[in-house]
This record gives sequence, C-alpha cells and structure tokens, in this order.
Amino acid sequence: MNLLESSNEDLLEALKKSRLNVSVYGLGRVGLPLAAAWLRAGAKVLGVDVNKSWVEKLNSGRFEFRDEPSLQPILKSYISSGMFKAVTDGVYASKFSNIKLVAVPTSIDLDSGEPDLSALIDALKNIAGGLKRGDLVVLESSVPPGTTINLAKPLLESISRLKVEVDFGLAYSPERVMVGRALKDIEENYPKIVGGIGPKSTRIISTLYSLIARRGVIKLSSTTAAETAKLFEGIYRDVNIALANELSKLCLKMGLDFMEIREACNSQPYCNLHIPGIGVGGACIPIYPRYVMWIADQLDLNLPITSNARRINDEMPKYALNLLLKALKNLDKHFESVKIAVLGLAFRGNTSDTRLSPAYPLIYSLINQGFKVYVHDPWVEGDIKLNFKGAVFTSLEEALKGSDAAIIVTDHDEFKQLPERVFVELMNKPAVILDGRNIYRNKCFTDNILYISMGGKISGMKLALSK
Repeated sequence: MNLLESSNEDLLEALKKSRLNVSVYGLGRVGLPLAAAWLRAGAKVLGVDVNKSWVEKLNSGRFEFRDEPSLQPILKSYISSGMFKAVTDGVYASKFSNIKLVAVPTSIDLDSGEPDLSALIDALKNIAGGLKRGDLVVLESSVPPGTTINLAKPLLESISRLKVEVDFGLAYSPERVMVGRALKDIEENYPKIVGGIGPKSTRIISTLYSLIARRGVIKLSSTTAAETAKLFEGIYRDVNIALANELSKLCLKMGLDFMEIREACNSQPYCNLHIPGIGVGGACIPIYPRYVMWIADQLDLNLPITSNARRINDEMPKYALNLLLKALKNLDKHFESVKIAVLGLAFRGNTSDTRLSPAYPLIYSLINQGFKVYVHDPWVEGDIKLNFKGAVFTSLEEALKGSDAAIIVTDHDEFKQLPERVFVELMNKPAVILDGRNIYRNKCFTDNILYISMGGKISGMKLALSK
C-alpha cells in the first residue's frame, strides 16, 4: 500500500481492517505500549529489539512488565492471534511494514553534554535497508531539536536512494507517557502531537493517529517544532521543581512547612507550586533541558533559567546529605559506626525504573563518608553496581534493623503504608528519618526520632539548621 497516494478514508479503512503493517523499533517502556495501541487500532505489528532474550520472552508470552501490568494480557492475546511478533532483525521488519515507529532510547553524555543518539542511528540504518516507496517513518524517541530533518532525513535518503515526500513519508510524533500508565496516556489522556517533514507526511500520521488518540491530534508546522514541544514540556517541570526545591530550603531555615504553604498558594488558580524532593531522575526530565542547552550553545545563546534549574535539581542529593550530616552531629552519632537505610532506588514511586535516579549519587556519597549503607526497594530486585561500591541490597527489615538513619528516596505505595512503629521498633534510637518525598509529614514520630522532610517540616527532636 502506498500511503502517500492513499486518501484519508483509505488510510483509516486499511488500519481498521488490519491491512496496515507496523514495525516498532525499541520494545521498552514506550515501545511496548505504543505497539499495543496500534494493535488495538487494528494494525499488524512487528516489534524490533536488540535484546534477543527479551524478544524470546515476548514471543513466548513469559515476559513480566510490572511497570505496565495491563500490557501483558493485551499483548499475549495478540501474540496468540498472530497479530504481534517480536524480532531482532530490523531490516526484515522494515521490509515487512508500511509504517516504522522508532521508540529506541536516547540519552546524553552528562560530562560532555553531547547527545547519544547511537541507538536511533542504528534503527534508522535498519529502516533504510528495508524502506519502500509509499512507506512512512515516524520518530517518537525524544531527541534534540532538528534531529529528524538534519539526521534522519539525509540518512534515510542516502541509504534507501528514495526521496522524502516523494517516495516515502517522514514525521516526528513525541511520546507523551508516564511509566505505569503509558497505554492509557497514548489512547486516552493526551492529544498526540505530530509534525511532518512536509504536508504529505503530516497528513498521513495525523490521520492515522486520529483513530488511536481519543483526545485528538495537534498538527505542528514542522518536525523540529514537534521535537521542541516535547522538550519544553520537560523543562517546564524541571524549572518548577527547582523552584519548589529552592523555596523549601528557605522554609526549612525559617522553621516553616513548605507543603502547608504550597497548599494555600495553590488555592489560587494562577499558582502551581510543585512538590520539592530529593532529586529528579528518569530518562526524561534530567535529559530534555540538556538537549535544549546543547542546541542553545551552538547558537551562542545562554539559557540561565533552564541551566540553573538543572543545577539545583542535580544538587538535591548533596543537599540531602548535608541535612543528614547535620542531623547526625546533633544526635552525637559517631560516623564510623553509623548505619544508613536507603528506602528506594527507583527514580519514581511504583516503578522499577532506576535510570538517573537521585538514589545513586546519594548512596555513593554516603559510602564515601564511611557509612554502612543498606538499600531496599520492593520494585527493584538488586543492583550489582551498588554491591560493588559497598552498599548492601536487602530486605526492608534488614535495612532498618539497627539503623541510625533512614532516607526515603522513592515514594512507593509500600513505603507510604508503613506505620510509625516499624521505624520505632527497628531503628537504633535516637534516629533520623530524612523524608525525601514528603510521604510521612502527617505521621507522629516519638521524641527519640528526628523527622526531617524535604518539604520543610521537622518534628520530634530539635535540629539547629541555621548554623
């Protein structure tokens, strides 16, 4: 089927009647929900991933995806019916499909600031090897502005010997999902942003996504505009989290509860103070500002608000460490014998995703201080890197038993439901609880436990923070 020559009615009919073949490159937290959404719309889907064991698990139906529990029964039904299959051969998948969706991971070198698009380049080379006239390629991975037109377009054209907008379509449509509800985000929660390399590409992708995204489609003027819109969403959150972190530090110095003040401020519709915390992790918010700063640097432009916000959020684990050190000194703890329980390794609650989690720099700093560090996360099975560095990954009881301090890094439901007595019975009093996610701020701890919230609340024993 030649998508460029098909009418909108023919495109929708082909999708509904399972006459469209789709390949999804990257079968992770974005790619699998994306595949499920297209399957439910009617497409036949071939998933592509470089991890051979993961592909085998998917095809056998033995995979577990705790971060997105609804996916397993959905995908298993399509595997059984022959509508979905996973492969490692990207060229074969490209030859098979009319539409190629790219959802591979992208990142950045945190030291040099250079984007790492190696997985994207590999996927595009495979796609180009099987690209046919009438096909459509859609990038959904988060990328620096200009990637589609400056990287994807020339690479696809040079390898395939085909011309964009003449022989094949090319578009950018950013994923707008949160881990744990990705499929619902795609199908129900948000409009789908699309931007084509030209009018033909824009028409095709907007028409097809109108059948998938119930909130509709937002058509932007270019692929670069669509790429930038995705990044600006993340920067908005990063800047506002940094503001909350900065103001919560002031509240702690003043003896005020930031969360109490925040609730009052946000009763006014023009105020939306975010929640402070021990740091910002994941593969999105810490990366997007750096993509934009990288482009701005090439244009000889300084972005002080964006860069300062990133610095503030990056420094929150260090700020938490300093709070802890001050608290331990107030309690006359001898550092060489102190045991620290770190609750949570994932960057966000109710997920196993540990990418760029603020737990890592915090744990490494604790180890460098000479503390005995015990880590527990009910969503994460273990971490060889931590064991190598000197931290022990263990059960909740073993982590808390005899500990002098507990640091809550992740707001898992399992942690939110813990009663005060668990800490009182297991910890070595006097003890410190440093609540990096403000989940215990309404609990009442005994006088021999010093509770400090990153939201500016202190209870139990006294702590001199002004020194």
